[in-house]
Amino acid sequence: MKRTLSALSLSLGLMFAATAAQATTAEDVKSFTLDNGMKVMVLEDHSIPNANMYLFWKVGSRNEVPGITGISHFFEHMMFNGSNKYGPKMFDRTMEAAGGANNAYTTEDLTVYTDWFPANALETMFDLEADRIANLDINPQMVESERNVVASERTTGLENSNWRALSGPLKGVAFQAHPYSWSVIGHESDIHAWTLDDLVKYHKTYYAPNNAVVVIAGDVQFDNVKKLSEQYFGAIPAQTPPAKVRTVEPEQKGERRLFVEKASVSTPNVMIGYHTPAAKSDDYYALDVLSSILSEGNSSRLYQGLVDKQIALAAQTYMPTSFDPNLFYVFGIASPKVSAETVEKALIEQIDLIAEKGVTQHELDKVKNIKLMNFYRTLETINGKANTIGTYELYFGSYKKLFNAPELYNKVTPADIQRVAKTYLKKSNRTVGVLAAKEEMDK
Repeated sequence: MKRTLSALSLSLGLMFAATAAQATTAEDVKSFTLDNGMKVMVLEDHSIPNANMYLFWKVGSRNEVPGITGISHFFEHMMFNGSNKYGPKMFDRTMEAAGGANNAYTTEDLTVYTDWFPANALETMFDLEADRIANLDINPQMVESERNVVASERTTGLENSNWRALSGPLKGVAFQAHPYSWSVIGHESDIHAWTLDDLVKYHKTYYAPNNAVVVIAGDVQFDNVKKLSEQYFGAIPAQTPPAKVRTVEPEQKGERRLFVEKASVSTPNVMIGYHTPAAKSDDYYALDVLSSILSEGNSSRLYQGLVDKQIALAAQTYMPTSFDPNLFYVFGIASPKVSAETVEKALIEQIDLIAEKGVTQHELDKVKNIKLMNFYRTLETINGKANTIGTYELYFGSYKKLFNAPELYNKVTPADIQRVAKTYLKKSNRTVGVLAAKEEMDK
């Protein structure tokens, strides 16, 4: 019966996927590149009278160097704090007055600004964005104010998040050459040391139009978007392209370990990081499915193997989408009176079991169905469409690849899952970190 239900579920998921796929096709996405190098992608969707604008800047913590770590994230704050036409706090106020809202996020690879608004406010959004790109006011008073905000954010984040408190040091051990070795928020000493000259140069280099991809989706007309792009963005001068990140992390050839002490931790936390390839790798989809098999839902391997058995209060995996080879994270929080050693052993046992014996077709079909449903649910909204189009354009090399993603997920076999587990999730390729109030004594 289980096999039949799984097949039925997958079939229904594929039917839903096919219906969603008909709503948006690769041909629906149109694009142009301005003379200054800015690429603009447009998806007309007249289902509701709203639109959004995503500005993907190709700058994140991987573009930093020691001494200015965290500066990419800092600009996520500074970009809202005044320019020539719109002074401090006026970006938000002007957008809200037009019925819009905004947000931003910084990753290891990108800084992304998102605007949501009624379609009739499109020109206002262009005016706002062009002003802060071309004329950001980097003044000493505002810099010091935001510097203190970011420093406080870093301290609070480490205090409130055990994941942050452990993942940062683990990255620093797992990566010995590549700039993924530091956290997005940066080192504390660097946050206090950025100079005005550092900030001006960084903004000029990385917030140049030839370093951006803009995605606009919603109740807009392509010709009007092109006209407004030329009017507001076209006059912003291109800059010399940023230097490429040339460092390649050497192959890890032996297990590495670390311990982080944190007095407020009630039970030990264990994190394991395995080096895995970049998003453009052919193995990305198998690894993504493996991550879900391990930790998505109450029927996942880690839940049944650790949480159900009261070894861990929670267990999860995380694999970031990234430009360069990154880490596949496995994380567990020990149950009361359970040691870090026991949690670590249980996590590794579940991984080794897949590497040795593989997974069932039923297990794989269930996860594929979840992946497909979540993928197409994302594409139901103009916001999801814009974000996904930009994500595939930048991480996977072309937005067109998002329309092949369902097929690539469906092609993953049990043999693929077993192969990537054997290839990447092995002892010589892992870094193990423990966060606890007190280090366990060596036996």
